[in-house]
Amino acid sequence: MADRKEDRSLGELLAELSRETGQLVRKEVELATTEMTAKAWKAAAAAGIAAAGGALVHAGLLVFLAAIVIALAQVGVSPWLSALIVAIVTMAGGYLLVRSGLEQMRRTTVTPTQAIEELKETATWTTRQGA
Repeated sequence: MADRKEDRSLGELLAELSRETGQLVRKEVELATTEMTAKAWKAAAAAGIAAAGGALVHAGLLVFLAAIVIALAQVGVSPWLSALIVAIVTMAGGYLLVRSGLEQMRRTTVTPTQAIEELKETATWTTRQGA
């Protein structure tokens, strides 16, 4: 049987190479899919935790801002002006946070880097083997 493996024709060898290359590409696509799915689940879990925390912080912030408006009114600033001052300061802080968050999102990538590297390595290997 060992002699049979060594006596294969060029056509048989090329057919086997084609089958194995196809299988390798399928496995690498599967790896990329798995990697992206894992990253997506991780990002979704983090987003859920951040959303829950954000809701609690938002409720606390509203109460805190109302207390500041009341405090300013107690020290002699008219109530409408107290509310306006607190609103402007709050919106400015919110604007800065939104800009910071958007900048961080721009730097985040979900590209399957490991799978891409594997595909490049396979392409290089396949090219060298065929030459």
